[in-house]
Amino acid sequence: MPVPEIRRIPVNGTDLNVAVAGEGPAVLLLHGFPHTWQLWTDVMAGLADRYRVIAPDQRGFGASTRTASGGDAGTLADDAAALLAALGETTAAVVGIDAGTPPAFLLAMRRPGLVRRLVLMESLIGRLPGAEDFLAGGPPWWFGFHAVPGLAETVLQGAEDRYVDWFLDAGTLGAGVRPGIRDAFVQAYTGREALHSAFAYYRALPESAAQIERAVSGDRLTVPTLAVGSHPVGGALARQLRPFADDLTEHLVADCGHIIPLHRPAELLAVLRPFLAGHLPRTAAVRRPGTVPG
Repeated sequence: MPVPEIRRIPVNGTDLNVAVAGEGPAVLLLHGFPHTWQLWTDVMAGLADRYRVIAPDQRGFGASTRTASGGDAGTLADDAAALLAALGETTAAVVGIDAGTPPAFLLAMRRPGLVRRLVLMESLIGRLPGAEDFLAGGPPWWFGFHAVPGLAETVLQGAEDRYVDWFLDAGTLGAGVRPGIRDAFVQAYTGREALHSAFAYYRALPESAAQIERAVSGDRLTVPTLAVGSHPVGGALARQLRPFADDLTEHLVADCGHIIPLHRPAELLAVLRPFLAGHLPRTAAVRRPGTVPG
């Protein structure tokens, strides 16, 4: 794949750093924490032969404008819609992982005519029922740590590399990620301002949860949706979606950590490509001999 074109695009009152590659129907990729658009490097390479792949640094993340406001899922969904409009796209398949999942979900709920297909990975959808087993011991420890205004960025300043490495190692079951991508992630989250901006997402989680509850209170998810789980979220996301999703495909990637696009990109592409093309069976699983889904 040619090196993606990096563009800076003003949308919804901020500037997004955006990687664009390929030609064809649009596929929008939304990353999580502590990632940038480079989370999708291998996925972009595997899709750019058929699609116009668009991977922004979400508001407040990476090389996009630093901002401590607008971290709620609704604003991030509005950013995504404005980005597609700025690029001249009237429909797109939307793929979200981790912090990219709630805005991808809200975009599909609010703008089903814009979202052609929806892929959600390794995240929960607010406080919706279905994730009780996953949350039995409480939410992940860093959710509370990141949510306290001013705390995490103060504690972590000067130790950002070790903190990012912890997430990258845990999210790949100890395998880690390639040095160039690892270094890009560390750079993106180094400095108090960068951390403060990123943690706006966590500090807006109550607002995001309320937005999600309002969205599902009277509407259904009508967009064909693929829920992909690995370790640790597994099937919790699909269980949350099942009661109100009209067309849901569930998929578990075995022997895989949370950062699916970098840990098991070939397995992810093996399910993404047929789903985006409309050919994936409603039940699917990628398994390795001798393993069980994480």
